[in-house]
Parts: sequence; structure tokens; C-alpha cells
Amino acid sequence: MNKTFSNILVIQTAFIGDAILTLPLIQVLKKNYPQSSIDVVVVPRTADIFSHHPAISHIIPYDKRGKESGLISFWRLRNRLRAKNYDSIVIPHRSIRSALLAWLLKPNVRIGFDRSAGRSFFTRIVHYDPTAHEIDRNLSLLSPLSFPINKNELPQLYPSAEDVLVVDSALESFGMKNENRLITVAPGTIWNTKRWPADRYAAICKRLSSECSAVLLLGGKEDSALCKEIVEMSMAKNVFTVAGRLSLLQSAELIKRSHVLISNDSAPMHLAVAVATPVVAIFGATVPEYGFAPRGVYDIVIETKGLKCRPCSIHGGDTCPIGTFECMMAITPELVVNKVMPFLQKIVV
Repeated sequence: MNKTFSNILVIQTAFIGDAILTLPLIQVLKKNYPQSSIDVVVVPRTADIFSHHPAISHIIPYDKRGKESGLISFWRLRNRLRAKNYDSIVIPHRSIRSALLAWLLKPNVRIGFDRSAGRSFFTRIVHYDPTAHEIDRNLSLLSPLSFPINKNELPQLYPSAEDVLVVDSALESFGMKNENRLITVAPGTIWNTKRWPADRYAAICKRLSSECSAVLLLGGKEDSALCKEIVEMSMAKNVFTVAGRLSLLQSAELIKRSHVLISNDSAPMHLAVAVATPVVAIFGATVPEYGFAPRGVYDIVIETKGLKCRPCSIHGGDTCPIGTFECMMAITPELVVNKVMPFLQKIVV
């Protein structure tokens, strides 16, 4: 297929990390079709990620789990989008709902994965490679369009001037301004078996607080209690939390200003990649081979290899299936600190 499209839609209504990892696909589309309009359908929680992005024309939130009936909200979305007359739709999300939406809009080209529950609704079906990184998997959806693809493409985020001011204000509230030895830590995740224990996060925060200007914990409102607990356990004067205070783009702006981000296998590590901040990522129940490891040049993954029980599932779970939680318990604070220190010593520049 060698054709120029003028009105393109990308449907990605998955989690925050999945949304971030869709940006390279959108960026490559825009580079090859610079005159085209590219819209995205996303869930409200991830809409902020796409704000101010020069490759994106319109962001269309779809609250698929909102108060309104699922069928009613779906049909309203379909009616809203039908007026746009899209000539092509790319669907990295693998749900049947996303595929059905694309089919109902009747564009000439509908591209999705062979693992999609609604693959029969597509005009072009692309093989989903479980061994590839998610960025490369998403980029592979563009293969039917017959243009060159830069596989080194990384997501890019665009915090606004207002986002910058909010972060300035947050730093000033802790007595900081334009600090250049800042560490950010993201200890939260919705999956318990992907979460390194709070007391270990507290231990590294205390240890690293003597090596930098400040350690700032971040996350959503759901992470506020956890981050507060870690701050209290650390008993360090320059360990603070901004969990629940910042939007996704504001969190990205804060991470951008830090020397390094320490994170579980969760969305903040992808925010860091998108703003070129090195990541030290702690993996427990999941493995990088699933394709969701941080993609930056200097990023590091810490994991316990050689366990027969690992990985226990693609997302993790509420409890360790065998009751040992060895994948996380074998990762010591000393090990994590040793991986972080070279970034603070500016060995990597």
C-alpha cells in the first residue's frame, strides 16, 4: 500500500504506559504524512499525555467505564467520530470494542494486530510479535503503509508553560529552585507483585538523600498514602512527596529535571524515557521480555533472574502465587543504591 492519507485516527484506550508507548507510532505517522490530521481516541486518564503534542490534531476522550451505559457512550462516540470521515484508522489496542469502533466508521484502511479479538474487522492485519518491544510492535502496524520506519523512535512529551510553573511552585514549596541533583522515585503500581516493598524504598531514600539535593516521591492520588509512609519511614529531612499533586505531564516535567528516576515496572518509567531521564527500574513478577522495559540508552533494569516461578503473569497480581515474593525480596536496597550512584557521580553524561 503506497497511499497518502489526510485524516487518520489512532485508537488506544489502554493503560497509561501503553498510551505513552503509542506515541512513537503517532510521531512516525506525522513525519511521513506531515499534512495529515491525526486524532487519537483515549481514556480520560491518559488524555493529558497527548496534550500539546505537535503530531496530534485532536484528542478524543472515551470514558468506557463511566457512569453512562457502555453501549450508549460507545454509540455516541461512534456518531461523533463518523462526522470526521477518517480515511485510515490504526488500532494498537487489541480489544474487540476498539476493532468494532473502527469498522463502524468505515474508513478504507483499518490496521490492527492478529491477536486482536476483532481482527476480522480489519482490512490489514499485522503479526503481533510477543518477543519485540512494545514500541516496535506498535511501529510494525505501519508496515502496510510502505514507508521507512525509524526503529529508534522514542516517545516525546510536551509539558506546557503552565506545567513548568506548577513544578516550579512544587519545588519552591520544599525550599528548592533549579536544583541539579534531584532524584525522583515512583514506588506505586496497581499490581502488588510489581511493587518493591515500602520499607526498602524508604531505605534507599534515606541513603540517597545524603547524595543529592532532594528525593521526591511521585505518583497518582492512589499512591499518596504509600508515598507519605515512605517519607515518614525514611526519617530524612530532604525526602518529600508530591504524589497526587501533579498531572501526568507535570510529573514528566519533574522527572525531566531529575538526575535519575527509580521506579517499579509502571508508567513513570515510560514518562522518564519520553523526557530523556535515566531510569533504574525494579522488576518483580514481570520480565523485560514482555516488551515493556524502559527504552532509554542508559536505562537499567534490576531483576532476580533464575526463578522458575517468574514471570508469574503478564501484569502481576495481588499476592505472590507461592507465598515467597522472592523475585522482589532478593533485590536489596544496597543493590539499587549501587545502580543509582553512577548517575549521581555523573559517570554517565
